[in-house]
Amino acid sequence: MIILDPLIQVAMIAIELYIWLVIIGAILSWLVAFNVVNTSNRVVYMIGDFLWRITEPALRPIRRILPNLGGIDISPVILILVLIFANMVLGNIRVSLVTM
Repeated sequence: MIILDPLIQVAMIAIELYIWLVIIGAILSWLVAFNVVNTSNRVVYMIGDFLWRITEPALRPIRRILPNLGGIDISPVILILVLIFANMVLGNIRVSLVTM
């Protein structure tokens, strides 16, 4: 059981990091949509492309399930809530393993 604790902790850190990537990706998409930053800038394009490639596989199934809300995309919010739930479950598993 002692070997599972670090593995669960690494998984929890990875989930937290992914949550931040989803948040940054959503903010960058807003900045591009409102023409605050321009994707013709190579650095902005590379960052946006990286964030899209890393988050889109998780967001796409959520977008398929959600109804069309016009121009509002709440799939990042749903994904963040699911990730927070998964992180809490892992935390509870970790606590129960440590107390055994």
